[in-house]
Amino acid sequence: MLPTGARLAGVSLYAGPSPSPRPAMLPLLYGSGRDNASKLCLSGTLDPAAVRGKIVVCDRGVNARVEKGAVVKAAGGAGMILANTAASGEELVADSHLLPAVAVGRAVGDKIREYAARGGGRPMAMLSFGGTVLGVRPSPVVAAFSSRGPNTVVPEILKPDMIGPGVNILAAWTGVAGPTGLAKDGRRTRFNIISGTSMSCPHISGVAALMKAAHPDWSPSAIKSALMTTAYTVDNTNSSLRDAADGSVANAFAYGAGHVDPQRALSPGLVYDISTHDYAAFLCSLNYSAPHVQVITKASNVSCGAPNKSRPGDLNYPSFSVVFGQKRKTKPAAALRFRRELTNVGPAASVYDVKVVGPESVAVTVTPARLTFRQAGQKLRYYVTFASRARQGHAKPDFGWISWVNDEHVVRSPVAYTWKM
Repeated sequence: MLPTGARLAGVSLYAGPSPSPRPAMLPLLYGSGRDNASKLCLSGTLDPAAVRGKIVVCDRGVNARVEKGAVVKAAGGAGMILANTAASGEELVADSHLLPAVAVGRAVGDKIREYAARGGGRPMAMLSFGGTVLGVRPSPVVAAFSSRGPNTVVPEILKPDMIGPGVNILAAWTGVAGPTGLAKDGRRTRFNIISGTSMSCPHISGVAALMKAAHPDWSPSAIKSALMTTAYTVDNTNSSLRDAADGSVANAFAYGAGHVDPQRALSPGLVYDISTHDYAAFLCSLNYSAPHVQVITKASNVSCGAPNKSRPGDLNYPSFSVVFGQKRKTKPAAALRFRRELTNVGPAASVYDVKVVGPESVAVTVTPARLTFRQAGQKLRYYVTFASRARQGHAKPDFGWISWVNDEHVVRSPVAYTWKM
Protein backbone atom coordinates (compact mmCIF):
# COMPACT_ATOMS: atom_id res chain seq x y z
CA MET A 1 0.00 0.00 0.00
CA LEU A 2 1.23 3.53 -0.85
CA PRO A 3 0.38 6.79 0.95
CA THR A 4 -1.59 7.77 -2.15
CA GLY A 5 -4.11 5.12 -1.15
CA ALA A 6 -3.13 2.73 -3.93
CA ARG A 7 -3.29 -0.92 -2.87
CA LEU A 8 -1.08 -2.98 -5.16
CA ALA A 9 -1.21 -6.78 -5.02
CA GLY A 10 1.63 -9.28 -5.27
CA VAL A 11 2.66 -12.66 -3.83
CA SER A 12 4.92 -13.87 -1.04
CA LEU A 13 5.57 -16.82 1.26
CA TYR A 14 6.97 -14.87 4.17
CA ALA A 15 5.35 -15.98 7.46
CA GLY A 16 7.67 -14.41 10.03
CA PRO A 17 7.25 -11.24 12.08
CA SER A 18 6.10 -8.04 10.42
CA PRO A 19 8.50 -5.08 10.11
CA SER A 20 6.68 -3.66 13.12
CA PRO A 21 4.04 -5.04 15.56
CA ARG A 22 1.42 -3.63 13.21
CA PRO A 23 1.90 -2.94 9.49
CA ALA A 24 3.10 0.64 9.21
CA MET A 25 4.26 3.02 6.54
CA LEU A 26 8.03 2.88 6.10
CA PRO A 27 10.39 4.82 3.84
CA LEU A 28 10.61 3.36 0.32
CA LEU A 29 13.93 3.18 -1.53
CA TYR A 30 14.72 2.31 -5.14
CA GLY A 31 18.42 2.42 -5.99
CA SER A 32 20.93 3.39 -3.32
CA GLY A 33 24.09 3.44 -5.37
CA ARG A 34 25.63 5.17 -8.34
CA ASP A 35 24.65 2.57 -10.94
CA ASN A 36 21.84 0.18 -11.80
CA ALA A 37 23.45 -2.67 -9.88
CA SER A 38 21.86 -1.35 -6.68
CA LYS A 39 18.44 -1.47 -8.37
CA LEU A 40 19.04 -5.19 -8.94
CA CYS A 41 20.09 -5.58 -5.29
CA LEU A 42 23.28 -7.39 -6.22
CA SER A 43 25.62 -8.38 -3.43
CA GLY A 44 27.68 -5.45 -2.18
CA THR A 45 25.69 -2.77 -4.05
CA LEU A 46 23.41 -1.51 -1.27
CA ASP A 47 24.52 1.25 1.09
CA PRO A 48 23.52 0.25 4.64
CA ALA A 49 23.26 3.90 5.67
CA ALA A 50 20.67 4.47 2.94
CA VAL A 51 18.86 1.14 3.28
CA ARG A 52 18.53 0.71 7.05
CA GLY A 53 14.91 0.53 8.21
CA LYS A 54 13.45 0.98 4.72
CA ILE A 55 11.45 -1.08 2.25
CA VAL A 56 13.71 -1.60 -0.76
CA VAL A 57 12.51 -2.04 -4.34
CA CYS A 58 14.63 -4.61 -6.22
CA ASP A 59 14.38 -5.28 -9.95
CA ARG A 60 14.07 -8.96 -10.82
CA GLY A 61 16.94 -10.46 -12.80
CA VAL A 62 20.66 -11.42 -12.79
CA ASN A 63 20.86 -12.88 -9.26
CA ALA A 64 18.44 -15.22 -7.50
CA ARG A 65 15.21 -13.75 -6.18
CA VAL A 66 15.80 -15.00 -2.64
CA GLU A 67 19.38 -13.74 -2.78
CA LYS A 68 18.08 -10.22 -3.35
CA GLY A 69 16.15 -10.47 -0.10
CA ALA A 70 19.25 -11.69 1.68
CA VAL A 71 21.21 -8.68 0.35
CA VAL A 72 18.51 -6.27 1.53
CA LYS A 73 18.36 -7.89 4.97
CA ALA A 74 22.16 -7.85 5.33
CA ALA A 75 22.14 -4.11 4.57
CA GLY A 76 19.56 -3.49 7.29
CA GLY A 77 16.45 -3.24 5.12
CA ALA A 78 13.09 -3.80 6.80
CA GLY A 79 11.38 -5.32 3.75
CA MET A 80 11.59 -5.79 -0.01
CA ILE A 81 9.42 -5.33 -3.07
CA LEU A 82 10.66 -7.58 -5.85
CA ALA A 83 9.47 -5.94 -9.06
CA ASN A 84 9.33 -7.71 -12.42
CA THR A 85 10.83 -6.17 -15.53
CA ALA A 86 9.93 -6.76 -19.19
CA ALA A 87 11.86 -10.06 -19.15
CA SER A 88 9.49 -11.68 -16.62
CA GLY A 89 6.33 -9.72 -17.41
CA GLU A 90 3.35 -10.39 -15.16
CA GLU A 91 4.46 -13.76 -13.85
CA LEU A 92 4.35 -13.93 -10.04
CA VAL A 93 6.60 -16.45 -8.29
CA ALA A 94 6.23 -16.89 -4.54
CA ASP A 95 9.48 -17.33 -2.61
CA SER A 96 10.21 -18.00 1.05
CA HIS A 97 12.24 -14.85 1.69
CA LEU A 98 14.43 -14.11 4.69
CA LEU A 99 12.56 -10.87 5.40
CA PRO A 100 9.08 -9.46 4.73
CA ALA A 101 8.84 -9.26 0.94
CA VAL A 102 6.36 -9.25 -1.90
CA ALA A 103 6.80 -9.99 -5.61
CA VAL A 104 4.83 -7.85 -8.08
CA GLY A 105 4.34 -7.96 -11.85
CA ARG A 106 5.84 -5.53 -14.31
CA ALA A 107 2.83 -3.20 -14.50
CA VAL A 108 2.60 -2.84 -10.71
CA GLY A 109 6.39 -2.69 -10.48
CA ASP A 110 6.51 0.22 -12.92
CA LYS A 111 4.00 2.14 -10.80
CA ILE A 112 6.06 1.55 -7.66
CA ARG A 113 9.33 2.45 -9.38
CA GLU A 114 7.83 5.63 -10.76
CA TYR A 115 6.49 6.59 -7.34
CA ALA A 116 9.79 5.80 -5.58
CA ALA A 117 11.84 7.73 -8.13
CA ARG A 118 9.52 10.75 -8.25
CA GLY A 119 11.18 13.93 -7.08
CA GLY A 120 9.89 15.74 -4.03
CA GLY A 121 8.45 14.36 -0.83
CA ARG A 122 9.50 11.21 0.97
CA PRO A 123 8.23 8.00 -0.70
CA MET A 124 6.62 5.57 1.74
CA ALA A 125 5.04 2.13 1.53
CA MET A 126 3.52 -0.55 3.71
CA LEU A 127 3.61 -4.33 3.31
CA SER A 128 0.40 -6.02 4.41
CA PHE A 129 -0.05 -9.78 4.15
CA GLY A 130 -3.57 -10.86 3.32
CA GLY A 131 -3.33 -14.65 3.47
CA THR A 132 -3.87 -17.33 0.84
CA VAL A 133 -5.86 -16.43 -2.28
CA LEU A 134 -7.89 -19.16 -3.97
CA GLY A 135 -9.65 -19.31 -7.32
CA VAL A 136 -7.10 -17.21 -9.20
CA ARG A 137 -8.36 -16.20 -12.63
CA PRO A 138 -7.17 -16.65 -15.29
CA SER A 139 -5.46 -19.94 -14.58
CA PRO A 140 -3.43 -21.72 -15.78
CA VAL A 141 -1.09 -19.46 -17.73
CA VAL A 142 2.16 -20.22 -19.55
CA ALA A 143 5.09 -19.39 -17.27
CA ALA A 144 7.31 -16.58 -18.48
CA PHE A 145 10.37 -18.81 -17.96
CA SER A 146 8.88 -21.72 -19.93
CA SER A 147 10.87 -22.82 -22.99
CA ARG A 148 9.67 -21.48 -26.32
CA GLY A 149 9.72 -22.75 -29.89
CA PRO A 150 10.49 -22.96 -32.70
CA ASN A 151 12.83 -25.92 -32.51
CA THR A 152 16.28 -24.61 -33.46
CA VAL A 153 17.84 -28.08 -33.83
CA VAL A 154 15.19 -29.88 -35.91
CA PRO A 155 12.65 -27.27 -37.10
CA GLU A 156 10.38 -30.04 -38.47
CA ILE A 157 9.64 -31.27 -34.92
CA LEU A 158 7.39 -28.95 -32.96
CA LYS A 159 8.64 -28.00 -29.52
CA PRO A 160 7.60 -27.75 -26.76
CA ASP A 161 5.47 -30.89 -26.57
CA MET A 162 3.13 -29.75 -23.79
CA ILE A 163 3.11 -27.85 -20.52
CA GLY A 164 2.30 -28.87 -16.95
CA PRO A 165 2.03 -27.28 -13.49
CA GLY A 166 5.35 -25.65 -12.62
CA VAL A 167 4.72 -22.38 -10.78
CA ASN A 168 4.18 -22.03 -7.02
CA ILE A 169 3.91 -25.76 -6.37
CA LEU A 170 3.51 -27.00 -2.79
CA ALA A 171 5.62 -30.10 -2.15
CA ALA A 172 7.62 -31.91 0.51
CA TRP A 173 10.98 -30.29 1.26
CA THR A 174 14.31 -31.69 2.42
CA GLY A 175 15.60 -30.92 5.89
CA VAL A 176 19.12 -30.52 4.55
CA ALA A 177 18.53 -26.93 3.38
CA GLY A 178 16.38 -23.99 4.33
CA PRO A 179 13.38 -23.03 2.17
CA THR A 180 15.42 -20.46 0.21
CA GLY A 181 18.24 -22.94 -0.47
CA LEU A 182 20.74 -20.30 0.68
CA ALA A 183 23.56 -21.41 2.99
CA LYS A 184 22.71 -18.58 5.40
CA ASP A 185 19.10 -19.75 5.74
CA GLY A 186 18.93 -21.67 9.03
CA ARG A 187 15.18 -22.26 8.88
CA ARG A 188 13.82 -25.76 8.35
CA THR A 189 10.41 -26.76 7.05
CA ARG A 190 8.71 -29.97 5.93
CA PHE A 191 7.03 -28.31 2.96
CA ASN A 192 7.94 -25.54 0.54
CA ILE A 193 6.61 -23.83 -2.56
CA ILE A 194 8.94 -23.96 -5.55
CA SER A 195 8.68 -23.00 -9.24
CA GLY A 196 10.47 -24.26 -12.33
CA THR A 197 11.19 -27.32 -14.43
CA SER A 198 11.99 -29.16 -11.19
CA MET A 199 8.27 -28.91 -10.41
CA SER A 200 6.66 -29.46 -13.84
CA CYS A 201 8.85 -32.48 -14.64
CA PRO A 202 7.64 -34.52 -11.62
CA HIS A 203 4.04 -33.68 -12.51
CA ILE A 204 4.40 -34.98 -16.07
CA SER A 205 6.48 -37.96 -14.92
CA GLY A 206 3.85 -38.84 -12.33
CA VAL A 207 1.09 -38.71 -14.92
CA ALA A 208 3.18 -40.91 -17.24
CA ALA A 209 3.65 -43.42 -14.41
CA LEU A 210 -0.10 -43.41 -13.78
CA MET A 211 -0.73 -44.12 -17.46
CA LYS A 212 1.85 -46.89 -17.56
CA ALA A 213 0.10 -48.53 -14.61
CA ALA A 214 -3.24 -48.30 -16.44
CA HIS A 215 -1.76 -49.41 -19.80
CA PRO A 216 1.29 -51.62 -19.10
CA ASP A 217 1.72 -52.50 -22.77
CA TRP A 218 1.97 -48.90 -23.98
CA SER A 219 5.31 -47.60 -25.23
CA PRO A 220 6.78 -44.26 -24.05
CA SER A 221 5.77 -42.77 -27.40
CA ALA A 222 2.18 -43.93 -26.99
CA ILE A 223 2.06 -42.36 -23.52
CA LYS A 224 3.49 -39.08 -24.83
CA SER A 225 0.96 -39.13 -27.66
CA ALA A 226 -1.93 -39.60 -25.23
CA LEU A 227 -0.70 -36.72 -23.09
CA MET A 228 -0.36 -34.42 -26.09
CA THR A 229 -3.52 -35.18 -28.05
CA THR A 230 -5.76 -34.76 -24.99
CA ALA A 231 -4.18 -31.57 -23.64
CA TYR A 232 -6.29 -28.42 -23.30
CA THR A 233 -5.67 -24.82 -24.39
CA VAL A 234 -8.29 -22.83 -22.48
CA ASP A 235 -8.13 -21.43 -18.93
CA ASN A 236 -10.71 -21.31 -16.14
CA THR A 237 -12.40 -18.33 -17.80
CA ASN A 238 -12.93 -20.44 -20.95
CA SER A 239 -10.51 -18.20 -22.82
CA SER A 240 -7.35 -19.14 -24.69
CA LEU A 241 -4.30 -19.74 -22.51
CA ARG A 242 -2.31 -16.57 -21.84
CA ASP A 243 1.43 -16.02 -21.76
CA ALA A 244 2.54 -14.71 -18.36
CA ALA A 245 5.47 -12.97 -20.02
CA ASP A 246 3.32 -10.21 -21.52
CA GLY A 247 -0.30 -11.24 -21.04
CA SER A 248 -0.78 -12.02 -24.73
CA VAL A 249 -2.63 -15.05 -26.08
CA ALA A 250 -0.21 -17.99 -26.13
CA ASN A 251 0.34 -20.31 -29.10
CA ALA A 252 1.90 -23.68 -29.89
CA PHE A 253 5.42 -22.24 -29.65
CA ALA A 254 4.61 -21.52 -25.99
CA TYR A 255 2.48 -24.50 -24.92
CA GLY A 256 2.94 -27.13 -27.64
CA ALA A 257 -0.20 -29.26 -27.63
CA GLY A 258 -1.49 -27.54 -24.49
CA HIS A 259 -1.74 -28.14 -20.73
CA VAL A 260 -1.69 -31.78 -19.65
CA ASP A 261 -5.03 -33.32 -18.65
CA PRO A 262 -4.39 -36.62 -16.77
CA GLN A 263 -8.00 -37.80 -16.73
CA ARG A 264 -8.52 -37.43 -20.48
CA ALA A 265 -5.08 -38.85 -21.27
CA LEU A 266 -6.07 -42.20 -19.79
CA SER A 267 -8.49 -42.72 -22.70
CA PRO A 268 -7.13 -40.96 -25.79
CA GLY A 269 -8.86 -43.16 -28.38
CA LEU A 270 -5.93 -43.14 -30.80
CA VAL A 271 -2.18 -42.78 -30.32
CA TYR A 272 0.80 -41.97 -32.51
CA ASP A 273 3.24 -44.77 -31.68
CA ILE A 274 6.93 -44.69 -32.64
CA SER A 275 9.20 -47.73 -32.87
CA THR A 276 12.97 -47.95 -32.55
CA HIS A 277 13.10 -48.45 -36.33
CA ASP A 278 11.19 -45.18 -36.79
CA TYR A 279 13.68 -43.30 -34.64
CA ALA A 280 16.57 -44.84 -36.56
CA ALA A 281 15.04 -43.67 -39.84
CA PHE A 282 14.57 -40.22 -38.28
CA LEU A 283 18.27 -40.05 -37.38
CA CYS A 284 19.15 -41.12 -40.90
CA SER A 285 16.99 -38.28 -42.23
CA LEU A 286 19.15 -35.88 -40.20
CA ASN A 287 22.18 -37.14 -42.15
CA TYR A 288 23.67 -39.22 -39.37
CA SER A 289 25.68 -42.10 -40.83
CA ALA A 290 24.70 -45.71 -40.20
CA PRO A 291 27.63 -46.23 -37.76
CA HIS A 292 26.51 -43.16 -35.78
CA VAL A 293 22.94 -44.43 -35.62
CA GLN A 294 24.17 -47.86 -34.56
CA VAL A 295 26.05 -46.29 -31.64
CA ILE A 296 22.93 -44.39 -30.54
CA THR A 297 20.44 -47.25 -30.96
CA LYS A 298 22.78 -50.04 -29.82
CA ALA A 299 21.58 -51.99 -32.86
CA SER A 300 23.93 -53.53 -35.41
CA ASN A 301 21.41 -53.96 -38.24
CA VAL A 302 20.75 -50.25 -38.91
CA SER A 303 21.08 -49.03 -42.48
CA CYS A 304 20.55 -45.53 -43.83
CA GLY A 305 20.02 -46.76 -47.36
CA ALA A 306 17.00 -46.23 -49.60
CA PRO A 307 14.46 -48.23 -47.51
CA ASN A 308 15.17 -46.04 -44.49
CA LYS A 309 15.23 -42.73 -46.34
CA SER A 310 12.68 -40.31 -44.96
CA ARG A 311 12.28 -36.68 -43.97
CA PRO A 312 12.49 -35.41 -40.37
CA GLY A 313 8.87 -34.27 -40.51
CA ASP A 314 7.70 -37.82 -41.23
CA LEU A 315 8.57 -39.02 -37.73
CA ASN A 316 5.25 -40.29 -36.34
CA TYR A 317 4.99 -37.40 -33.89
CA PRO A 318 1.66 -36.21 -32.37
CA SER A 319 2.24 -32.71 -33.78
CA PHE A 320 3.30 -31.01 -37.01
CA SER A 321 5.87 -28.34 -37.72
CA VAL A 322 5.60 -27.18 -41.31
CA VAL A 323 8.55 -25.14 -42.58
CA PHE A 324 7.99 -23.58 -45.98
CA GLY A 325 11.11 -22.70 -47.95
CA GLN A 326 10.78 -19.73 -50.28
CA LYS A 327 11.67 -20.25 -53.93
CA ARG A 328 12.28 -17.51 -56.47
CA LYS A 329 10.33 -14.32 -55.86
CA THR A 330 7.96 -15.10 -58.69
CA LYS A 331 6.95 -18.48 -57.29
CA PRO A 332 5.15 -19.46 -54.09
CA ALA A 333 6.54 -21.82 -51.46
CA ALA A 334 6.32 -25.50 -52.34
CA ALA A 335 3.63 -27.74 -50.92
CA LEU A 336 4.80 -30.18 -48.25
CA ARG A 337 3.45 -33.68 -47.64
CA PHE A 338 3.56 -35.48 -44.28
CA ARG A 339 2.59 -39.00 -43.31
CA ARG A 340 1.27 -40.21 -39.98
CA GLU A 341 0.02 -43.51 -38.56
CA LEU A 342 -2.58 -43.86 -35.81
CA THR A 343 -3.10 -46.88 -33.54
CA ASN A 344 -6.54 -47.63 -32.18
CA VAL A 345 -6.45 -47.95 -28.37
CA GLY A 346 -10.19 -47.39 -27.98
CA PRO A 347 -13.22 -49.53 -28.86
CA ALA A 348 -12.63 -52.20 -31.50
CA ALA A 349 -15.04 -50.68 -34.03
CA SER A 350 -14.25 -46.99 -34.18
CA VAL A 351 -14.72 -44.42 -36.93
CA TYR A 352 -12.99 -41.04 -36.90
CA ASP A 353 -13.46 -38.04 -39.20
CA VAL A 354 -10.81 -35.42 -39.69
CA LYS A 355 -11.30 -31.80 -38.64
CA VAL A 356 -8.85 -29.14 -39.78
CA VAL A 357 -8.56 -25.71 -38.20
CA GLY A 358 -5.97 -23.40 -39.65
CA PRO A 359 -5.03 -19.98 -40.97
CA GLU A 360 -5.90 -18.61 -44.39
CA SER A 361 -2.20 -18.59 -45.21
CA VAL A 362 -2.14 -22.38 -45.71
CA ALA A 363 -4.34 -24.87 -47.56
CA VAL A 364 -4.53 -28.26 -45.83
CA THR A 365 -5.61 -31.53 -47.46
CA VAL A 366 -5.91 -34.76 -45.44
CA THR A 367 -6.19 -38.13 -47.18
CA PRO A 368 -8.23 -40.12 -46.31
CA ALA A 369 -10.65 -37.85 -44.47
CA ARG A 370 -12.14 -40.78 -42.52
CA LEU A 371 -10.41 -43.59 -40.62
CA THR A 372 -12.40 -46.77 -39.95
CA PHE A 373 -10.90 -49.10 -37.36
CA ARG A 374 -12.29 -52.62 -37.07
CA GLN A 375 -10.26 -53.87 -34.12
CA ALA A 376 -8.25 -52.67 -31.15
CA GLY A 377 -4.55 -52.23 -31.91
CA GLN A 378 -5.21 -51.71 -35.63
CA LYS A 379 -2.98 -49.16 -37.35
CA LEU A 380 -4.08 -46.85 -40.16
CA ARG A 381 -2.02 -44.34 -42.07
CA TYR A 382 -3.00 -40.95 -43.42
CA TYR A 383 -1.28 -38.17 -45.36
CA VAL A 384 -1.42 -34.40 -45.03
CA THR A 385 -0.49 -31.92 -47.73
CA PHE A 386 0.21 -28.34 -46.67
CA ALA A 387 0.31 -25.69 -49.42
CA SER A 388 1.31 -22.13 -48.64
CA ARG A 389 -1.06 -19.36 -49.73
CA ALA A 390 1.04 -16.68 -48.09
CA ARG A 391 2.26 -13.76 -50.11
CA GLN A 392 5.95 -13.13 -50.66
CA GLY A 393 7.49 -11.69 -47.52
CA HIS A 394 5.12 -13.46 -45.08
CA ALA A 395 7.33 -13.95 -42.03
CA LYS A 396 4.92 -14.27 -39.10
CA PRO A 397 4.35 -17.86 -37.91
CA ASP A 398 0.80 -19.22 -38.05
CA PHE A 399 -0.87 -22.05 -36.15
CA GLY A 400 -3.66 -24.57 -36.52
CA TRP A 401 -4.93 -28.02 -35.54
CA ILE A 402 -5.61 -31.40 -37.13
CA SER A 403 -8.08 -33.48 -35.14
CA TRP A 404 -9.57 -36.92 -35.56
CA VAL A 405 -13.03 -36.84 -34.04
CA ASN A 406 -15.88 -39.20 -33.13
CA ASP A 407 -18.61 -39.13 -30.49
CA GLU A 408 -16.24 -40.21 -27.72
CA HIS A 409 -12.81 -38.79 -28.53
CA VAL A 410 -11.02 -35.81 -30.01
CA VAL A 411 -7.44 -36.70 -31.01
CA ARG A 412 -5.95 -33.27 -31.61
CA SER A 413 -2.51 -32.39 -32.98
CA PRO A 414 -1.11 -28.84 -33.07
CA VAL A 415 0.35 -27.51 -36.32
CA ALA A 416 2.90 -24.70 -36.53
CA TYR A 417 3.66 -22.98 -39.83
CA THR A 418 6.83 -21.00 -40.46
CA TRP A 419 8.34 -19.49 -43.58
CA LYS A 420 12.04 -19.34 -44.38
CA MET A 421 12.77 -16.09 -46.15
